[in-house]
Amino acid sequence: MLVFPLEWFPLSKPSVGDYFHMAYNIITPFLLLKLIERSPRTLPRSMIYVSIITFIMGASIHLVGDSVNHRLIFSGYQNHLSVRENPIIKNLKPETLIDSFELLYYYDEYLGHSLWYIPFFLILFMYFSGCFTPTKTESVMPGAALLLVVPSGLYYWYLVTEGQIFILFIFTFFAMLALVLHQKRKRLFLDSNGLFLFYSFAITLLLVALWVAWLWNDPVLRKKYPGVIYVPEPWAFYTLHVSSRH
Repeated sequence: MLVFPLEWFPLSKPSVGDYFHMAYNIITPFLLLKLIERSPRTLPRSMIYVSIITFIMGASIHLVGDSVNHRLIFSGYQNHLSVRENPIIKNLKPETLIDSFELLYYYDEYLGHSLWYIPFFLILFMYFSGCFTPTKTESVMPGAALLLVVPSGLYYWYLVTEGQIFILFIFTFFAMLALVLHQKRKRLFLDSNGLFLFYSFAITLLLVALWVAWLWNDPVLRKKYPGVIYVPEPWAFYTLHVSSRH
């Protein structure tokens, strides 16, 4: 694999990344439930359960699609090309096999991501909406939290770019900003948890802007991601500019 020797994790078995993803699918829903439990504002219990179930289903769909995709990369699959344009795919016989790979891509990149990220950001926003305090002295982040803001922003940057969810992210961020301004009129301020999440998202937005600016004139990625919203995936960049050099 990219880090561990291929002999340790053969392509016919789950990779170390797959095992981490499996752990993520268990740990993250648990943490989201704990966040909601700590928030003074929450959703109806039935809606929380549906959101968590939907999150797990979407993340699990993505796990399968992503696992297959990473194995295809070892066979020459290029993420910066569409499914039908890939050299190892376009000559498959019968041609209905190509439809199967396009279906896999749809499940991974569209259905899986939608089911995964919509409830994820919904729960984060609901938690954020409860992170306000009337005491301005409590609106300060501890030093340890400041050290974690950048890694947190980097994590969300990867989710936004690789998950192709910039629109969902930017709507969530603007909703958070609007809520902050609204609560400020009531003389309510973000507590340390709210500040951490807000600053993480702000750093994410900055990183996405820098990422897009860096790759703005890349003709291959421009073809892969046409339209107004141009946010290239890191794995597409990897197969185009990194793995192709080896």
